[in-house]
Parts: sequence; structure tokens; C-alpha cells
Amino acid sequence: MNSLEIPTIPGMLETVEKVKSGEIKVVELVREHLERAHSINPQINAFITILDDAIAQAEELDRKIETKDPEVMSKKLLGIPFTVKDLYLVEGTRTTFSSKFMEDFVAPYTSTVAQKCLNEGAILVGKCNSDPWGFGGSGENSGYGATKHPMDFTRTPGGSSSGSAASLLAGVGFFALGTDTGGSVRLPASFCGLYGLKPTYGRNSRFGIGAMGSSFDTPGFFTRIIEDMEVLEEIMAGKDVNDATTAEVLYKTSENSKLKDQKIKIAIPKEFFTEDISADVKSQLDAFIEKLRKNPNFELEECSLPSAKHALAVYYILVPAEISSNRARYDGVRYGKKVSDNYEENLFGSRSRYFEDEVKRRILVGTYALSKGYSDKYYKQASLVRAKIAKEFEEVLGKFDFILSPVSPVSAFKLGEKMDDPVQMYLVDIFTVTANITGNPALSIPVGNDSNGLPVGIQLIGSKFSESKIFQAAKQFTNID
Repeated sequence: MNSLEIPTIPGMLETVEKVKSGEIKVVELVREHLERAHSINPQINAFITILDDAIAQAEELDRKIETKDPEVMSKKLLGIPFTVKDLYLVEGTRTTFSSKFMEDFVAPYTSTVAQKCLNEGAILVGKCNSDPWGFGGSGENSGYGATKHPMDFTRTPGGSSSGSAASLLAGVGFFALGTDTGGSVRLPASFCGLYGLKPTYGRNSRFGIGAMGSSFDTPGFFTRIIEDMEVLEEIMAGKDVNDATTAEVLYKTSENSKLKDQKIKIAIPKEFFTEDISADVKSQLDAFIEKLRKNPNFELEECSLPSAKHALAVYYILVPAEISSNRARYDGVRYGKKVSDNYEENLFGSRSRYFEDEVKRRILVGTYALSKGYSDKYYKQASLVRAKIAKEFEEVLGKFDFILSPVSPVSAFKLGEKMDDPVQMYLVDIFTVTANITGNPALSIPVGNDSNGLPVGIQLIGSKFSESKIFQAAKQFTNID
């Protein structure tokens, strides 16, 4: 067999109600997902750590449910198993950032968004594989080996949040946390037929998550159905005293009413629908857009985002620059492997031996972009173009409710197909990096399958802090004939 059987998993909210009624025991639910995790991992390598001690947490929760403890019974995610990308710190658990450089690190505290899920009664069952520190688009750069697509072991599930998407598709957990710096949630969501959200920058706290590019990073997540996603974002959103970039803007599901009694105006940017899109992906996108055009609830119009053509170049100057800065702390003394008592020998030796090739590549590119004589030429110029791209998005979204675009020019590609050509690998992110450059929320929505039966997604981008409107539109998408 070259694939897994993809199970049908009930909705999260339906399952919570059965847990509260006693129809489902938490310990049985958690054991089922742990067994599934152990069963699939040798085939798809989705997990770095499977947390079997979740059984004890489940047993304790069952005892409290039996007593109808009012505090426990009010929890929105009561008994729900979930997973996190191994960039998320969880107190007392090994957190490797998917790099051999950090394989012995045990987290001293828990990231804010993971803690919010735990506070609502969710139970963590595994830490997922990914590209190291999020550096990659296929999951193949991990120090622990590539993650494989559950529907075809010869293909990538997308990256960098590869294990989060693959494990959810394979039936482990009801949701999975990932990170999105340039498409690292949306791309694997598209490849795996899941919903994948990159929230507004500052909507969800970055505290306790391994940093890649600090002004681009967003904690996102995956679900199988859109209704689950709406509940999760309401839980995770909000100001965090530990993250100065988080906003005071509250998430309110009541915002959804803004779309109920009006025609939804959607912009189709001509710069995003190019000849670079594969025929398989284009046919699925065209068919879905045609359905929208025929539906009286939607009004579609072509628009132009002329500076978007520079987005990938801007991204791969600014993000490596921030990567270079953020990696300075990883010197083998404060964090990482120690190979010598001499500081300089240890610094060079530990990084040379344990940093993965893509980590080294991005540090070098970023250091060059920030170096004397080149920072004005590259970093400063890219920053100016970033501002121009953001302004163009703001202008279009002032006239339309959403921007609709491809997630990726291709569907899930073969493992190893792009590894020898970093530029071709980077081009996979060409349609997703813009939302990270501008800070806008973006959602990957499954719309069909290619000729190989592999999923294809479409991307819906909204104004900042418009997540609830995006979810409402996505719900309408699911009802289109």
C-alpha cells in the first residue's frame, strides 16, 4: 500500500456535546487517537513526539465530568484531542523545532495559543514534524526526515507545517496548530484538502513559538470543517501581555451578520492567475470560480495588484534577514548542542554539524542582505516595496469584501522533486507570501481534486481582523452547487 485509508471523523462541536453527555468517555477518545498516531507514524513520519501521558489527563477529565463539575462542563473543547507543530513550546515536553540542533530541549513553559486550547479542555496528543523552525515549503528539510502525504507516500503534504496537516488528514486529532510565515499553513491545507487559516498579524499571540521572521510569523491552524475553525479562532484570538504585537481587537462571531443580507463582492487579481499555474490546478480553480459567478450571492470582478509580482523577491530578502537575526541566540551555549568548551569553536562546530542545509542557506542569505554596503540596496528597498504591496491590498479591499486567489501553482508534488533547486521550491509560495507581507488574514479552502485525486485549495484574503467574515463566506462556499 502506498497510502493510508482516510477515516471520516465527526465534527468537533458534535463530539464535545457527546463528551459532556457521557456518551463518549474522554479516555476512550484520546486512546483511539493515540493508537492512530502510533499506527500511522511509521508510514508518514508526521510526529516527532507522541504524548502517551495524555491518557492520564483524559482519566482525570472523565472523573470531573462524572461529578458534573460546572467549571469543566463549560469548557468549549472538552476532551478534544489535538496536535501542535513542534515549534510550539509546551511545558515539560521535548520541543525540537524539527532541528537536530535542539533535539534535547525541554520547554520550560507553554505557548499562549496552545495554553488557551488546553484551558478549554483540549488534550494534546502529539508534537508534529515540520521543516526546521518553519524553513521550507515541503517538510523535507526536517532534521527528523520528511513527512509523507497520507494519500500518496511518494508526495509531500506541503510545508512547513507538514506533520500538522498530514496527521489531521490521517485521522489524528480534531484540529492541529501550525505556523504561517509565508504560506506554511495554507499550502499544506491545500495539498491535504483541509481548511487552513493564517490569521491577521497580531490577532493570535506568537509567545512561546519558535521564531522565523518575527514581522511575518502568525500562529495558524487546520481543521476538517469550517465550523470548527470559527470556534477555535474565537478561543485563540486576543491581546497577550507577553506579545507586544498582539492587538486589542476582540473576535466576535456576531460580525458574521455583516455578510448575511448582501451580495459578497470578490476581487480576482489578474497577477495571481498566471500561466505558471498547472493545468490540473487551473481547471479546479476555474470550475469553482465559474460556480461563484453563477451564484446570485456573489459578485466577482477582476482587479490588479501590480506590485504583487515583486512579493516573492521581497519575502526572500526580508524574511531571511529576520531569520539571521533570530538565529543569533542559537550558539550552542544558551540553546542547542555543545561540542566544545571553547566558545568560538563551539559556535562554529555546533552550527556546522547540527543546522540543516536550508537553515544555513537562509541564515547566509539574510546575513548578506543585512551586511554593510548591501542593507540599503536590498533590505531597505524590499521594505519600501512591502509597504507599497500593503497599500495596494488595502485599496482593493476597500472596494471588495475579499480577494480570491490560488493557494499554490501546483498540487502535492513528488518528494525530492524540488529539493535540488531551492528557487523552484520557493516559487511554490508565490501566491501565499503576499498575505504575510501585508498582515492580512487568509484562508485556504478545499475546492476539488486534481487528476491524481489529490486535493486543490483556493485562497480567500480579507481585510485585517475580518476572520469572522471570511468564515461566513467560506460557509457559503460549501453550499454552492
